Amino acid sequence: MKITKDSVVSLRYELFDSEGELLEKIEEPVSYLHGGYDGIFPVVEEALHGKSVGDHCKVTMQPDDAFGEYDHSLVEVEPRSSFPKEIEIGMQFEGGPESADDEDYLLYTVVEVTDDEVTVDGNHPLAGKTLTFDCTVTGVRPATAEELEHGHVHGEDGHHH
Repeated sequence: MKITKDSVVSLRYELFDSEGELLEKIEEPVSYLHGGYDGIFPVVEEALHGKSVGDHCKVTMQPDDAFGEYDHSLVEVEPRSSFPKEIEIGMQFEGGPESADDEDYLLYTVVEVTDDEVTVDGNHPLAGKTLTFDCTVTGVRPATAEELEHGHVHGEDGHHH
């Protein structure tokens, strides 16, 4: 079966930075619903369209095709007193403007801690980077009616969120 709209695609992939350094390697196949359901990067989805099990695909993505440009306005310095005592670099917090809905919240990563201040960064760690997505298709099947209705793949045992 070829990859078409409304098919479930399973693949193994590796993600590299612009210097060829391996950032992520997925051994167990991951699955997504093909056809504009936001389950994978659109440029990768486009490159996979029409492929079959066993086919290989390698796509170099500019920042706008992946995690976006780095936005310096998403780096904020907050008073140390606003955070838990055990704050450490690398910890993550969800947050946003007081008027924001939960959907508008960002995941902020602590990047610096001093006695008086904590610096947090709301950018994705790979924002601003050119990435290469290298994958092999391991499975293709028609999506179920329930998967199409929900807009995402369900696991072998049924509905999962």
